[in-house]
Amino acid sequence: MFVTIRKERHFAPDVLPKDIAGDYREEYESEIVAVKLDNTIRDLQTPVGNARTLEFVELNSEEGWRIYRRSVQLLLIAAVHKVYPEAEVIVRFRANRGLYCEIQIPGETLDDVIVQQIEAMMRRMVANNYPIVKEYKSKEEALRLFKKAKLIEKVNLIADLDKEKVSIYHCAGYSDYFYGAMMGSTGHLGSFSIKRFEAGVLLRTPDMQSKGVVPMPISQPKLSSILAESKRWAEVLNCKYVTDLNRAIRNGRIGEIVRVSEALQEKRIAEIADYIAKRRRDLRLVLIAGPSSSGKTSFAQRLSVQLQVTGLRPLSISLDNYFRDRKDTPLTPAGEYDYECLEALDVKLFNEHMLDLMAGRSVVMPRYNFHSGCREWDGQEPVFLEMDQPIIVEGIHGLNERLSSSIHRENKFKIYVSALTQLNIDAHNRIPTTDARLLRRLVRDYQFRSAGALRTLRKWPDVREGEEKYIFPYQEEADVMFNSALIYELAVLQHFARPMLEEVTPDVPEYTKARRILDFCQYFREIPDLDLVPNNSILREFIGGSVFFEKA
Repeated sequence: MFVTIRKERHFAPDVLPKDIAGDYREEYESEIVAVKLDNTIRDLQTPVGNARTLEFVELNSEEGWRIYRRSVQLLLIAAVHKVYPEAEVIVRFRANRGLYCEIQIPGETLDDVIVQQIEAMMRRMVANNYPIVKEYKSKEEALRLFKKAKLIEKVNLIADLDKEKVSIYHCAGYSDYFYGAMMGSTGHLGSFSIKRFEAGVLLRTPDMQSKGVVPMPISQPKLSSILAESKRWAEVLNCKYVTDLNRAIRNGRIGEIVRVSEALQEKRIAEIADYIAKRRRDLRLVLIAGPSSSGKTSFAQRLSVQLQVTGLRPLSISLDNYFRDRKDTPLTPAGEYDYECLEALDVKLFNEHMLDLMAGRSVVMPRYNFHSGCREWDGQEPVFLEMDQPIIVEGIHGLNERLSSSIHRENKFKIYVSALTQLNIDAHNRIPTTDARLLRRLVRDYQFRSAGALRTLRKWPDVREGEEKYIFPYQEEADVMFNSALIYELAVLQHFARPMLEEVTPDVPEYTKARRILDFCQYFREIPDLDLVPNNSILREFIGGSVFFEKA
């Protein structure tokens, strides 16, 4: 079978995309870095095979920069291996506009001199333009390779894969397994910055937001702290990698993992409630914000319960009721109503009501009718606040000081909730937090909003754009951050998501993302009994059965 591309050109199945990419270079604004075969991303070393469609991926795209970053990770790991053969690199998390990679060198303490040596080796490897070569090996050959390299977690990962052959990347004498496509050589990887950060380095590479240049770092101490906490939780559970979780499922220990994971979260929520209770006279307004599918609503409910344990009687208020009438809602550049921007809310009225309530005055709050697009006042009872009643407000703009500018800062307590994945596939392959949240959203929208995977995948870029504008810039404004991710949740979510994602067909652009999510779902074993998930778990907000939601 042949592959059809523009102008009905055909290629034999054994043709490599790298050998024909030059013929199409002028049709792309930036370098060609990969190929989509039937909307599945592959590197340029993968034969076109029996694919019906072929489309090249250029560097200046979401997928392109993802491939670039992954390739620079390989460059870093290979360089560390050359300078310190016994060293271990662990890719941890994204923060400060970079990727934090821990570097453990036996008998050495990482310092600026060592980091400079590693960077010098990376730059040398770029100048030498070493090829990055993909080779398919049998599972047995791959296992022998990584056993010899003492990469035990990689051995365990590959042993669990239901594959006869495994793709291995080789670069300058170093071999590794990576989840995803790579660039073709190191000569294209010169755009990066590496600086010492904590027990490792912060590796920064260009992306779509930075318009192709290495972004300047920003200080995110609170985010870094909560990510470090997630690492400690993984260590408490003895569950750093997918293979550890799979082993717990296989050995019947998953119930313990679930219970301890939930207890860690409950303890953290109780600590936050205790802090608010101790300052009850000052902290009158609790503002909760976070990106899509971070579990804000369940967190707010559980915080309310813990506040009641301390003797407080919190009042929960929905920001949705302060939407302006639809006719007064700002429009997006595309001419659609922009419900994401702060100006879609009647900020002035919200501030007046909060001040009145905190002063002991009664307030009649509006109720927003999403069908008519108007606020309604009829039938609304006056609300009166007493001293033991903090106000809990959950909403996208909670951390933005403009939302509550009339209330003194000392009377507000801001909480940022996000699902920051603790689990890695292995030491060199992390699970992006964005992908984990997308998995949550796919399952929730299917369960409770009658939305198939295709519809959710199509909406996701707009959701992400809103987060970048209205949520992430205000993360460090939070007084406290809460990680809503559960170390076992992806094993649960993939059970629901796989059938949905498999319905997305290769003839739509969203298949690329569906395939990527499906590919990382393959690493997880099934949890035999989903009833292990307690009914007050944040995870129940997405899979159903939550005590906090009537329809769940």
